[in-house]
Amino acid sequence: MRVLWVCNIMLPAIARQLELPYSNREGWLSAMLDRFLQEQHRNHITLGIAFPVSEETGNINRELFLGEEGSCKCYGFVEDLNTPEQYDNAIEERMKTIIEDFDPDLVHIFGTEFPHALACARAYRRTPRTLISIQGLVSECADVYMADLPANVQHKVTLRDLIKKDSLKQQQRKFRKRGIYEKEAIRLAGYIAGRTDFDREATAKINPEAHYYVLNETLRSCFYHDRWKRNECIPYSIFLSQGDYPLKGFHYLLQAMPAVLEQYPDAQIFVAGNNILKNATWNDRLKACAYAQYLKKLIRVNRLKKKVTMLGNLDAEGMKEQYLKCHIFVCPSALENSPNSVGEAMLLGVPCVAADVGGIHNILLDGGDGLLYPKGSVEGLSEKILEIFNKELITERYSQNARRHARETHDANQNYYKLIRIYREIAE
Repeated sequence: MRVLWVCNIMLPAIARQLELPYSNREGWLSAMLDRFLQEQHRNHITLGIAFPVSEETGNINRELFLGEEGSCKCYGFVEDLNTPEQYDNAIEERMKTIIEDFDPDLVHIFGTEFPHALACARAYRRTPRTLISIQGLVSECADVYMADLPANVQHKVTLRDLIKKDSLKQQQRKFRKRGIYEKEAIRLAGYIAGRTDFDREATAKINPEAHYYVLNETLRSCFYHDRWKRNECIPYSIFLSQGDYPLKGFHYLLQAMPAVLEQYPDAQIFVAGNNILKNATWNDRLKACAYAQYLKKLIRVNRLKKKVTMLGNLDAEGMKEQYLKCHIFVCPSALENSPNSVGEAMLLGVPCVAADVGGIHNILLDGGDGLLYPKGSVEGLSEKILEIFNKELITERYSQNARRHARETHDANQNYYKLIRIYREIAE
């Protein structure tokens, strides 16, 4: 059986062979690739992988031997990931060439966030053997993108926003446009792989004829080792995996902090990911977007300047270290499907508080694995944080339950063999 993967990034194993820069984002897909290559002589699957590259790199057609495990045919297609709201017909033509060259029995598209998903679905539309794995759903995110920001913030335009044509309202419009591409790709697919009630219901509205498979993800390997311990963390520290755009809800946490600090004045926040709060130079201030200015205002008004530490982008080991250091992991997003950050925290047994949005309730049992609170409720968020801080015995129970649940959800063997069965059902 010949299976073509269409990915959102060039996987590190491929990039190292080609001596090109790479991102560790989507490490769960690297874990799945390793397993496929190790089992290549038993699963009888010939794998092709297509991925976006820069214009400087150009199109790639190469058979690569990845370590001692096995080989796969690799294809690059030129795409500007900085403008995902723009559909490029050249990518569709490139996909036709890739499909003609590799001649797959089925195509597996990972994610619908970028226009190459639609380009591939159009190029392979002669057959229903297209499987789309749902990660997030940008069409759903567009509706809640502003995450309860005040109207004046939503409409604010900074110098940076003006120059880049990237105000908050423009960002939301870009999400809506990406959502149009996403919906068409889903309508063209014969099969959908998802993980939650949320993505099942959302995709069924778009394409009720598609066959839906439940397929959980295997996360990055380092998170299956080590365990969070209360006596080894930084007391009353709160960790957020990212906070650089409204949907991720950093502003909710900043608004919840005064109530937390009343009882625990030593509480502090650590935030990973892109640091939009840089303020050291005039250049930093000129580059500030409207959302960054709003966050800075909340920090100033709530007297949180010494309570917020921006960590920047972290690799897998850096994220793991920060999970183990924190007292609590918070996911305050306005919408999530099945966030890997929550899964990683749960694998390590980190106490979690999350907004009850999207599919989060499918991976984190409220009152069993951690705590959920109503979407957008600042008071609910602060109450749940304080409950974790106040009740150490219950927190230990959450930690144990979360590890157990996450190891079932993200079981590497189970997820691998389920994917093989899905491939065989589709191919037959």
